[in-house]
Amino acid sequence: MGVGGISIWQLLIVLVIVLLLFGTKRLKNIGSDLGGAVKGFKKSMADSEAEADKARLENHEEKVINDPKTEKDKEKDRA
Repeated sequence: MGVGGISIWQLLIVLVIVLLLFGTKRLKNIGSDLGGAVKGFKKSMADSEAEADKARLENHEEKVINDPKTEKDKEKDRA
């Protein structure tokens, strides 16, 4: 028994049919295109996370700089 009720022989038959329909060159091109798309997606996700982190840091720094409390008020809060 294979993956999800599909035997290895059924998978091999499907693979042979796909190879006959598309050919190895076309499948190679599809694979490289798909790989490039996944790589681009991962890069854009990493870039957007970096931008979000930068925005959070800037927002936090802005709050700290614009904090209206004086040192005495902060000491009262701690007590």
